[in-house]
Amino acid sequence: MKKLVLDQVHQDLGGKMVDFAGYNMPVQYEGLKVEHLHVREKVGVFDVSHMGEFFVSGPGALEFLQKTTSNDVSKLVAGKIQYSCMPNNDGGIVDDLLVYCLGEEEYLLVVNASNIEKDYNWLDQHRPETVTLDNQSDAWSLFAVQGPLATDALQSLTDTDLANMTYYTFEKGKMAGYETIISATGYTGAGGFELYVKNENAQALWEAIFKAGADQDIKPIGLGARDTLRMEKGFCLYGNDIDDKTSPLEAGLGWITKFTKNFINSDALQSQKDLGINRRLTGFIMEDRGIPRKDYRILNAKGDEIGIVTSGTQSPSLNKAIGLGYLNKPYNAADTEIYIEVRNKRLKATVTKPPFVK
Repeated sequence: MKKLVLDQVHQDLGGKMVDFAGYNMPVQYEGLKVEHLHVREKVGVFDVSHMGEFFVSGPGALEFLQKTTSNDVSKLVAGKIQYSCMPNNDGGIVDDLLVYCLGEEEYLLVVNASNIEKDYNWLDQHRPETVTLDNQSDAWSLFAVQGPLATDALQSLTDTDLANMTYYTFEKGKMAGYETIISATGYTGAGGFELYVKNENAQALWEAIFKAGADQDIKPIGLGARDTLRMEKGFCLYGNDIDDKTSPLEAGLGWITKFTKNFINSDALQSQKDLGINRRLTGFIMEDRGIPRKDYRILNAKGDEIGIVTSGTQSPSLNKAIGLGYLNKPYNAADTEIYIEVRNKRLKATVTKPPFVK
């Protein structure tokens, strides 16, 4: 199992460590609900250094990414970021990712930790000789500073005007004196920044962040709260809500699937769009007490299976259980009454379009 650069720091902070995607990761410190609400109301820091970083450069880099990703990379200019996915040849998704435009024919791809090797091999298989694909995942640490007080907590550490950074943009700057890629994407829906820093400066930056954010009551936050926070916003998690067999169109990712260009399997996906989608990833809120979990069956009033749960949790913000799942027509329409099979009991739920927390 791989260790983060700050593995001992997290253990010293009382982090409960678990194996996640082959990495020893802190799942919680004080408790999931406390940490979740702290990010919603104040500011917290996630160490998500397990994420993968690929640098793509050279003549033809744009064309290469246009072919291998579903979104339109030609729309990016330096300093802009794009959410996208890599379709496979079978109608599914190799991975979802972020594409950072560093400059002309120069990009950073941020991929999921569990898919680093798979993604690299897939991209390398389609890479022209003129393009360099450099996997620097083991050289970078990544801290996600999230919450409404993130700007206040970090601003004293940098000359970058954090308050005026817009969603899905980034700047190369210094944070606490260390070269940092500062971005504003967010996987919590609570606002904030992602800080990419070289491993040798990771601990010093971590300590500077907590010193600077002391007045904002900044706290370390584990992966457990990261999952509940993204669930409340209806954000997909690879391996749960999307995978090698789920279509980006069924997953509600039509907005990042641009048919104005040709990309891997685009003809088949275009046909799927033209024929219409029968099943779709959607959200639901539990009416009866009980927590939906991955792979639980979704039923109609007659007891027929109409879908499958992909993610589920108790929402700390709503004090209700929420979930995501693939539902067949017509049951995926908003306000439809459905049932989740939990330990052989049928529990009532209502189809609700995410985000669950505005």
